[in-house]
Order: sequence, then C-alpha cells, then structure tokens
Amino acid sequence: MTAPLDLLTLRVILSVAESGSISAGSEKLQLAVAAASARISALETALGIRIFERSPRGVELTTAGRMLVQRGGELLGAADQLVADLQDWGAGLAGHVRMLANASALLQVLPERLEAFMRTHPRIRVEVEERISPEIPVALLEGRADVGVVDVATPSAGLSFLPFFQDAVSLVIPANHALANQTEIRLSQLVAENFIVLTGANALRTRLFNAASALGQPLKVRMQMRSFDAACRMVAAGLGVAVLPATAILPQLAHLPLKALPIAEDWARRTHYLVLRTGDEATAAARTLVQALRQPSAPPVSG
Repeated sequence: MTAPLDLLTLRVILSVAESGSISAGSEKLQLAVAAASARISALETALGIRIFERSPRGVELTTAGRMLVQRGGELLGAADQLVADLQDWGAGLAGHVRMLANASALLQVLPERLEAFMRTHPRIRVEVEERISPEIPVALLEGRADVGVVDVATPSAGLSFLPFFQDAVSLVIPANHALANQTEIRLSQLVAENFIVLTGANALRTRLFNAASALGQPLKVRMQMRSFDAACRMVAAGLGVAVLPATAILPQLAHLPLKALPIAEDWARRTHYLVLRTGDEATAAARTLVQALRQPSAPPVSG
C-alpha cells in the first residue's frame, strides 16, 4: 500500500510541528483543522507509526516524527527550488542556449557582451561555437542551435534576423606596399594584386568575389587561410593582400608591418544579425540572450 505522503501533507506536518498544535498549524496554512488532522492520522495509519504525541497542551514530535520533519523539510526545500527553477526557465531566466557565431562577432563584440550577460544571468548557460555565416541558419532551422550571429544578405523563412552590429572590411597590405600612402581604395585598383583569402564558403569571401564579379574582374588568389591571423601574417610577409574586417584584426595591425585601407564601396560595409527561430520555436532563454545582446531600438527583419 502506498502511504499518502504528498507535499501538502508534509507542509501540514512541518507547520504543526513548528506551531505546537494542529489548530495553529492548520490556521497558518489556511486549512481546516479537521482536514489537517485527517491527513496526519491517515499517514500515521499507513506507515504504522506515531508522528505526534497529542495532549491537551498541544502536540509533540515523536522520534519518528523528528526524523520525518528533518527529512521532509529538505524534501520541501528541494520541491520549492524546483518550482522556482521551472518558473525561471519559463521566464527565460534559466536554461541552456547553444550559440553559433561568425569570427567577426567573436573577435569584435561578443566577448564583452557575453561576459556581461553571464554575470547578470548566471543561471543561463551559453555554449558558443564558431561557424561560418552560411552554415548558421541551416543549423538553427534543424534545431542544432538556438541563436546565431551571421553576415548574410537574404533572410531565411522560419527565422528572425535582428540587426546586431555593423562593421567594415578593409584592404590589408604590407606597410611598405606601393598603395600604402592611399587614404582609401577601390577594388578596381587591385587588378594586379595577388589575394590571400579565407578558405571555405564564408560570407566575407562571398562578398569579395561577388564584388569582383560585378566589375568583371576575376581575383588572382594566391593563398587560402583558415584564420584572420594567418592571412595577416602572410600579408606582412609580402605574399599578397587581403580583405579583412579592420576592427577584428586590430592586434595584428598593432604588432605586424601592416596597413589597413578603407574600401570606398558599399559592399565593404556589413550588418551582422542575431538570428533565432520565429515565434514559439525560440526558447525563452534564447530570447532573453538576444534581447540582452542587441541594441533595443533595432527593428526585426523576418524571413
């Protein structure tokens, strides 16, 4: 036979033990005295023990009753904490968020903003992984991530794209390059240059190649690198030029013989978007993270 030990019965027992009488304990819980007494008696009968010794002066715990109050108090504390955790989860104050972000976001804005978010939301665990922008919307739609940071031109159906931050890409050249005295540059001036580009179908490479195609000017690609740092080191060695986000490579510009020239063309200015699934598909914790990270005045762009 299963003993009728539920959370309300535990609360009755703890309240009666604290108050010293069934009437005072039941009143504290706004419960009828008869109902409280019936719960205690039913549990005593089911377990075959006495929880309270009753007298005209009130009630006292038995040895078994003291053990029940101690263990029951721990159980009620855990149950109350569970309810609070579930409420926080539903309100977006607790949970787990899987974030995929492009290299520019990770190097330029996310470290400081994520540190501030994790300090103010310690119960939301954010797992971050670097990916190239074209891969991120697919991962979100397939449920392999909750939030993304991308540089993409066309929103995808089923996803909300929220403006996050803007940057610009620059031409990175050796400090002693013939163009080093220029204050800005256009892609049409670079016909003879050997380019060092990032490998893979990343958004920055796509921008550069699309701009060259629009000019009818194919690029001469000498090398393909996996990181901004590797590309900068090849440029510093005089092996070619590169198009990279100037803010993301500030450490390399400070320590290597390089110069970054602004590119005076629209394609070189970028908007990065925070992306999450639309409507109820986005978790509360993901929405909380996005709201904290982005500029509150930025309008949404939905696919």
